[in-house]
Amino acid sequence: MKNIFTFVFILLAFQVVVHSQNYKLRFDALDLQHYNLAIEVNDSTNNIQATMNISLKFKQLVTDFQLDLVQKDSTGKGMHIESVFQNNDSVAFTHADNKITIQPNFVNTDSLFNFEIKYNGVPKDGLIIGENLHGDRTFFADNWPNRAHNWFPCVDHPSDKATVEYTVKAPNHYQVIANGYLFEETNLSNDLKLYHYKNAEPLPTKVMVIGVARFAVQHLGETHNIPVSTWVYPQTKEQGFYDFANAKNILNFFIEKFGEYPYQKLANVQSKTQFGGMENAGAIFYFEKIVTGERNHEDTIVHEIVHQWFGNSASESDWPHLWLSEGFATYFTDLYIEETEGEAAFNKRLKAERETVLDFYKIKQTPVIDTENTNLMSLLNANSYEKGAWVLHMLRKKLGDETFWKGIKTYYEKFKLNNASTNDFKKVMAEVSGENLDAFFSQWLQKAGHPILKTSWLYNNNMLRLIISQTQKTSFQFPLDVELVYTDGTSEIKTIEVSDIAIPFEIATNGEVKEIKFDPNTWLLFELVD
Repeated sequence: MKNIFTFVFILLAFQVVVHSQNYKLRFDALDLQHYNLAIEVNDSTNNIQATMNISLKFKQLVTDFQLDLVQKDSTGKGMHIESVFQNNDSVAFTHADNKITIQPNFVNTDSLFNFEIKYNGVPKDGLIIGENLHGDRTFFADNWPNRAHNWFPCVDHPSDKATVEYTVKAPNHYQVIANGYLFEETNLSNDLKLYHYKNAEPLPTKVMVIGVARFAVQHLGETHNIPVSTWVYPQTKEQGFYDFANAKNILNFFIEKFGEYPYQKLANVQSKTQFGGMENAGAIFYFEKIVTGERNHEDTIVHEIVHQWFGNSASESDWPHLWLSEGFATYFTDLYIEETEGEAAFNKRLKAERETVLDFYKIKQTPVIDTENTNLMSLLNANSYEKGAWVLHMLRKKLGDETFWKGIKTYYEKFKLNNASTNDFKKVMAEVSGENLDAFFSQWLQKAGHPILKTSWLYNNNMLRLIISQTQKTSFQFPLDVELVYTDGTSEIKTIEVSDIAIPFEIATNGEVKEIKFDPNTWLLFELVD
């Protein structure tokens, strides 16, 4: 996901609280296997008619279990449940605190059970119904982080993945895009059309979506047998087709880097998402104004395509590990820019991202893995994005390119279509490299801050005496590249190991030093102070 709104706006606009312990208890009891959603939308009201069939297994014997679904409130928005059936038999249920508590008629730990939930209502959120920038009526799902349960019953947490299919009935002047492949398209009448999509790979609910709108669609062909398409509003289709035309090349680049693409298609969709881009699996939704005809948001497209591997397929096990999604997408976007625009553009982005991290730290001193933050929207910050990217960059420097890429591919292969924590990632990288990475991961991800350095130096008779003091609260250990610039115009780079003890470094030189440049090749997340 790439966010175009300010951090302050998000904090004010959304206050979403996660109850981690509640989800962990559910994971101990349930294993959601498949969602089968039949939904009908119309032009006369914002009310949806829907039936959800959920297939699940019980890990233990229970008398009841819970699914997330926002209930109707005093404004008239929310969902009203008409009935719940288990294998065609009615079952007792209650709907309170935005959860359905279902009392199954029969439970064992050997069978697959199906529950049918019939409901209707006006979505409070999650499925955004309204007019697009051209005044056309549209319906776009926008689930991140846990807003899916505003419009369908589910376990709304990234670590409970399931396959999904949708049967969407809509007035026939619309087209429908969704995860997966189009299994059926049928004209039901002069006014109504049916679209049936199936997604064979397990997904987290945050990236399960449908989009219903008037679209102009362009099929760009295939790469590695993956069809790539563009879905934009017809009023500016030529500009939109141009803006997304490079998607096949971007996809090909990352297939070569990461391995097999995890889904059956890649569709880039102009939409009503509140984010700059939302990485919905195989059907990425972008903010409406991305279409300009100038290709000035290509880094957003790259970012969301990276998410298909990291965030969608290999997903974070819980929200504090969001950097495994956003940090990865940010850094691999930087590497794509290096490939296509050169090293100077790459270093420019890194420096800008470093400044973003330093600025954020002045406002909020929290670690990347922030286990105390229960406001999920506020996790969309510089720690998850830019600092996460910098951690990968420094890890690459520490391990070397060959080992780093071997580790990234190994990590993805191990956790594709599954979930991982930061510790899982660390273990893979340690096994591949043969190095103990505990200190590295601890200081950069579990502690707040970064090295804030105060330096002084003295040159005398081909010997440089350099003092580096860490001025932040928590000390770091790291290699620091120092470029010695000589009076004759030559220079050389020395690497010193900085520890928590401020000791002077004595460095032999090849001439008289006139200037020192710290981290000349942009490999360290740090700050210099006078």
